[in-house]
Amino acid sequence: MVRASVFLSAIGCGVLVCTLFAQRPFREYPAWEYNDYPLPKDYLVPGEWTFARLMYPSSSLRIDWQSTHSSGFDWREGHTNWTIDYPRSDRHLSEAIRRLTRIQTRSAEQPINLDDETDDVFNYPWLYAVEVGHWELTPPQIAMFREFLLRGGFFMCDDFHGMDEWNIFITTMNKVFPDKQIVDLPNSEAIFHTVFDLDDRYQVPGAQYIQTRSICEKCPTYSSVGYDNGGLGAHWRGIYDDTGRLMVAICHNMDLGDSWEHADNPRYPQKFSALGIRIGVNYITYAMTR
Repeated sequence: MVRASVFLSAIGCGVLVCTLFAQRPFREYPAWEYNDYPLPKDYLVPGEWTFARLMYPSSSLRIDWQSTHSSGFDWREGHTNWTIDYPRSDRHLSEAIRRLTRIQTRSAEQPINLDDETDDVFNYPWLYAVEVGHWELTPPQIAMFREFLLRGGFFMCDDFHGMDEWNIFITTMNKVFPDKQIVDLPNSEAIFHTVFDLDDRYQVPGAQYIQTRSICEKCPTYSSVGYDNGGLGAHWRGIYDDTGRLMVAICHNMDLGDSWEHADNPRYPQKFSALGIRIGVNYITYAMTR
């Protein structure tokens, strides 16, 4: 029995080592907001979980000032929508996972390019994208993304607001899964109860709240789809695979990325960061155990 346990442990360690060697080296890109955020001293120490951030091309549609900004840069070199809150948000959440769980966590994030010929995305069970109201995946990226999810990967998206951004998001998402429905998640959904019980959730605003005290990211207005309430009212939605596993978690009209990013900012209300971090802990734990 002891020999069997030792053998199985050795096999497990071998699989982990092979996985770590298969991962792409750490990469860092110029960001929209930060270009000098310090690296943790142990950023090269591997872990069983890493904050994997999706790199993506920005939509060609011009719906706001962010669209104009991103049009001047090559998304493969940073600066565009996928780098919002990066890397401060990623590293703050990684530190929280270290403190609040027993998951062995790398202190630095990993940007993931779906065009990578090494198929690096398959090394990470949890993938996150910000500002998906401005994304536009290419057909090869859509195929790779679909395969990642159907193989057991988990995707969390966040920080997009109102109907214009929702419509851009679902244009790509419907190409990924034309045969699967986006549904509202009930309070009984397991992802809300993996570590923390999150029945009492509320809308988490972005950093604009510091200046405006407005929960909405954008002011209500008339848009291309009619009246847009500017993102008032959080929506917790998702897509399930054929086994009933939640594989896509959609956080619409909220900015959890800002709640992680500003967790150490005394001007940003603690209650928003507290909920945002608990949501992150639950989603990551779900992804690692389902």
